Formats: sequence, structure tokens, C-alpha cells
Amino acid sequence: MIATNLESKVQFPPRTEPPQTKHAKIVERTYHNNKDSDYTEKLKELGENFNYASNSNYYWSNPDLSLLYGTPLYDAVSPSQKLALNHLYWVGNYNHTAVSEATTSIYNMVTTGVFRAVGGYDTLCDELEFETEQESHHIRTFQRIGFKTKMAIVGKTILGNSLYGTTSKEDSSWVKRLTPQPIREFFVSSQGSSPYTIYRDSALSAIAKTMLGDKKQYYSQYLKDLDARGEPVPAPADGLGGRIAARHWLRFFTIHWGISPFMACQYYSLRYTANAILKNQEYPYVRYFRELEHKGEYIPTPTAVSNYHLLDEAFHTTISQTIAKDMYKDFPKPTAYEKFVAGQAIYMMQRNLLSGLSGVFPGRCVYDDPMLMVFFLKLLKSPLFGMETKEALNWMEQCFCQEHEGFNVALKYHASLLESMRKLFGRLDYQWQINREMGVMAAGGSISKALENNHKTFKEFSQTVLAQES
Repeated sequence: MIATNLESKVQFPPRTEPPQTKHAKIVERTYHNNKDSDYTEKLKELGENFNYASNSNYYWSNPDLSLLYGTPLYDAVSPSQKLALNHLYWVGNYNHTAVSEATTSIYNMVTTGVFRAVGGYDTLCDELEFETEQESHHIRTFQRIGFKTKMAIVGKTILGNSLYGTTSKEDSSWVKRLTPQPIREFFVSSQGSSPYTIYRDSALSAIAKTMLGDKKQYYSQYLKDLDARGEPVPAPADGLGGRIAARHWLRFFTIHWGISPFMACQYYSLRYTANAILKNQEYPYVRYFRELEHKGEYIPTPTAVSNYHLLDEAFHTTISQTIAKDMYKDFPKPTAYEKFVAGQAIYMMQRNLLSGLSGVFPGRCVYDDPMLMVFFLKLLKSPLFGMETKEALNWMEQCFCQEHEGFNVALKYHASLLESMRKLFGRLDYQWQINREMGVMAAGGSISKALENNHKTFKEFSQTVLAQES
């Protein structure tokens, strides 16, 4: 019954001016300033004209934003290899940013549908739609520069992480041998979704729509259109979104962000996390750009892209902050259920996204996982280094599992991001205390914990690699 009502046509109220609250004025001013100072065309031009050879002999940032910076291997490599590691750091950072901005574009459309249905937020919706347009140009610029750079430095060697795709622990496990075939087929399918995943996703969707049934009139037109086409609720597998939670949980959260006005606002506290992570790593590029500009020195194209991108993204960050900490108060206070879901989403974000340090990717406030190790193994075996597997693993063990300067650099970036996160989440009265204080993230800012995690992860990783080559 609820699903049927949700699919019914919502009659949007006529366009009206937003209420003249302080935050409505901030939104209106931000929208007009963003339109007036749009750097999208500049970024598009830089991306289209990028030539790696013209930028290959320059650092694109200060050296500390380089892969493997501060590790024993970094100290041993040649000046040209250090330049390449600096360039590949930019590529890795902005490849991640491109995927995350694609996710942002989807959720902008999900939440815009809610705010349009509420009425009175036309300027905000116009801003979110304009941001989505900007993101599409940003993404293409990052991808062009990233692809040309990777091809010039390592060729196709590290375009993908297929190492783990060739074996399956389950194939030889005692669980499979002892589990009856019908039960295995219920939980695991080699062709699309298994019966279990279909039932699980349907159940989570039903829970969300039942608990938010009194807000069905705000159901996002974007999600309604997906329903009409028989398409699933979006859930990213990559980027920041893919790290936050498993896809079935992301679909569950998305339904909430696409029905409840309060939850749509709560999503922007999550979007602010992406804004803050980006600024934490991007602002050093801006400082470097300004130093080069002041000295009258050559400015590499990627450094200029970072500078102009942050100028665009500053408006996006303002919107995230304004919706997350002020606009949610326009609506009725959240129910106990909405508070629970909002708390769970941010807790998962802390646990899965911001609960560690990386000593090989400074500025990355995420623990080092097997997929990152796959990347570095391929990098060390690429033409840039030309190592054999055992030599590469030996260097990786020193970089991942021994304390070095890279971890101290990581702590600096972690502390800066933690401060930004607490400034926003500390103001959200509906959030759990551990989320307001960013308790999980704070606990992850430990070199000893990072090393402990890396020892375990690297041991399993190296055993898998050597077993495949034997």
C-alpha cells in the first residue's frame, strides 16, 4: 500500500521565494556568487589542453603529497622517480575525487526531488542542479589528466586491480563442503543477485518506507522515475560512497534521503565529509599554486586545476554546511527512528572511511587495505621500478609495516581533518555523542594501531600473492 502511494504523482507547489531565514540568504548569495565566478570553463580548457611532457619535469605540489613519501623506498629512489610519485599521488587523489563527485551528482538529484516537493527552496534546488552540471566537467578534466599521466608513467600496468579476482577462499572452505547445495544457491549466485540479496533489499526498503510513511508526499521524483523504469535505488561501489557501507546499506540510507526532508538535510552532513576530505588535501595545492604565482615561476597544469577546482568547490562546501547545520531546523524535529538512522550512517562513515592512517598515501585518513596493496605491488612491478615480486614485497613490508616519516605526515593531515569534522558534527544536536566528537576517527589517529593493522593485512596479502605465483 505504501509503495503504491509513493509512486503516485506528487503535485509540486508553485515556485516561491525561500523563507527569509539567515541560512536561506546564505544559499541565495552562494548560488549567485557560484554562477558569477564559475571556473568550470577554465578547468575544461586546462583538461583539454593538458600535455604530460610539458608538465613532467615539475613537482605538482610540495613533495610530501607524493606516494610513498617518507618511506624507506622513497629515500632510495631517483629524482625522476620521486617526480613520478608526486604526479601519481595527484592522479590517485583526483581519480578518487572524480568517482566521489559522480556519486554526489546522484545524491544531489535525490535530495533536490525532496526539496522541490516541500516547496519554498527553489534557489537551493537551482544551486544543487548547477553543482551537478559543474561536477560533470570537473570529472572529465580529472579523468583526462589522470589517464594521460598514468599512460606516460606506467602504461596500462596499474589500470585496474584484478589480482584478487582469480581466486576464491570459499571454493575450498569447509563451509562450502558442509553446506547443502540449495542453501548455497539461496545465498550465493553466479548470475546477478541471489534470492537472499533480493529479499534482504526488499525488506530494508519496506522498513524505510513504512517508518517514513507519513512523509510519502515528499518522495523524490528522481527515485520515483527509477521505480517507474524498474531500476534499483542507486548505491555506489567506488569512491567515498563505496567505502562508507555495503551497497545494500547505502540503498537503505538513500531511500531515507529521498523521502524525509530532515534526512535529506542529514545527507549533507555526509556530503560535507567529502568536501572536508577534499579541502584537506587540495588546499596544499592551492598554497603551492600561490607560491609559484608569487615567484613568477611555471605553474604545472594539474596544480592550476587544483586551485580553480577548490574555488568552485568552496561554494559546494558552504551549501553542505548550511543545509547540514541550519536548514534541517526548518522541519519538524526528527523522530527517534530518523535519529537512529542518521546516527548509524555517520557511525558507519567513521568506522569504514576515517578510522585509520596510511603511511604510503599521506593525507589519506583511511587504513591501508588489500586493494591499496594491490595497487602498490603493480606500481613496483611496473616499468617505473621494474621489480620482481619478492623484491617488491620486501620493500612494501618496510613501507607498510615499519614506522617512518610518512606516518607522521599522515598524522598532520589527520589532525587537520578531525578538527574540521568536529566543527560541523559538534553542532548537530540530534547526532550520537560518538559522532559529534568524531570518536572513532579520533581513535584511528594512531601510528601503532596503523602498524598493527598493516602487519596483519600485509601478511595475508603477501601469502596470497606468493601462493598465486607458486
